[in-house]
Amino acid sequence: MSDKLPEFSAREQLTGLIEQLDAYIGHYHGGTVELVDFDGKVVKVHLGGACEDCPLSPTTLHGWVEGTIRQFFPDIERVEEA
Repeated sequence: MSDKLPEFSAREQLTGLIEQLDAYIGHYHGGTVELVDFDGKVVKVHLGGACEDCPLSPTTLHGWVEGTIRQFFPDIERVEEA
């Protein structure tokens, strides 16, 4: 049996992080966030549910989603809504 941990691609890691954000946003705010595209530098997400028409969605996108992603992926240049 190998003691080596599995290696995950940056996209797989990013997908997992966004899934955690989605669960939190869904539970506490009734919104959703899903990964649409990732080219290595730019992350595109879709905000849905209660976030879709919310006037605070730019704050959620840039303050919360982008802020969290950049903590774990400092090389990402920006997060934008698709």
